[in-house]
Amino acid sequence: MTPPVPTKIQLINTAEYRENYANSVQVRVSLWDFLLLFGRLNQTAPDTVAIHNFQGVFVSPQQAKALLNVLQQNVTQYEAAFGEIRLEPHPGGVVQ
Repeated sequence: MTPPVPTKIQLINTAEYRENYANSVQVRVSLWDFLLLFGRLNQTAPDTVAIHNFQGVFVSPQQAKALLNVLQQNVTQYEAAFGEIRLEPHPGGVVQ
């Protein structure tokens, strides 16, 4: 029996492709999908935060779980190379 031929994957950026910076990701969940809302958080005063959402991405529950696994692997590798990532506690208990 011959081993399976590896799948060739081509990454092609469409004309609409854009890169952007987000320091805020909000997650909304329904029975059918996860919505990831990407935005930029700006603290305008000690008690005021403005979040400007610029992109929403819907993914299936299966893709959300695959993303969780990929992010965990990458965070583990990052921390092994650069040290632990520490999350600062937020007064409202929300991590953005």
